[in-house]
Amino acid sequence: MSKIEQTVEIPHLGGSTVGYTFAKPYDPALPTLVLINSYTTSADLYRPQFADPALGSAVNLLALEPYGHGRTRATYPHFTFWDSAIANLQVLEALGIREAFVLGTSQGGWVAVRMALLAPDVVKGVMALGTSMDYESQRSRDLGCWDGVAFNTPIVDAFAEPVDEDWVVPDQFVDDVFDAALGGISAEERELWIAAYRANYAGDAGRHRLRLSTVNLRDRDGLHGRLDEVRCPVLWLHGTADQVYSVANAQEEIGLFTHSPEARLDIIDGGQHFLSASHPKEVDAAAIDFVKRWA
Repeated sequence: MSKIEQTVEIPHLGGSTVGYTFAKPYDPALPTLVLINSYTTSADLYRPQFADPALGSAVNLLALEPYGHGRTRATYPHFTFWDSAIANLQVLEALGIREAFVLGTSQGGWVAVRMALLAPDVVKGVMALGTSMDYESQRSRDLGCWDGVAFNTPIVDAFAEPVDEDWVVPDQFVDDVFDAALGGISAEERELWIAAYRANYAGDAGRHRLRLSTVNLRDRDGLHGRLDEVRCPVLWLHGTADQVYSVANAQEEIGLFTHSPEARLDIIDGGQHFLSASHPKEVDAAAIDFVKRWA
């Protein structure tokens, strides 16, 4: 059965339209696993998960696109990761889903944790993939993470001025994202993502969403002082080939979830930054096990 791609209206940020995708019609008898995509991607990041019959039979798969991404739009012109967390919680309420597990890749990981902090009665568990709980700090760079300020500042500067309505995001930008996140992709995958990026990041409104998404990534607040207030189980999966955030950083930060009933880090050999795409078999099996143990 093909996935169900729709939008829902919520009140946050002056009124918002949020893009969501179900792998199949919602089954209230199953637990729900929310999927939050990474920087500048969309729900399509989780195509391998949507295609996995074992995962689809174990949970309701629900991908939610953050502000600045996919089909999600807001009335107010600015947003942060906290806003995306609030929006996701309002979407769950609008869809009549009272509790869920949340899986997030990279930026999706810190949105997932924000959701758990804001609504501990709703979020029953967090799966964080290839992420960091810090701001773009010197501490994280000393532990082998990328220099997010150096990477993102030229993008913020390049997309600062208004553009014509025929503008689309440069192909080189898409190549740079996937080179860093997956070590490159096939020609077929590249064609798919080029089309998706051109559709989303087009015209001056698209330029502005892309720039704000980059500002948010570069300038976000860290969560270290809040992680001891996370009360749900946390499973962190991190790949050894992650070029953005290091295993050493993950090993240090998992210890900050001091009041979670379980906070575990699993290292995936050869796993890339976009771990659900590079190693879907391992991620899907871990998700099934995690949800079964804690549902």
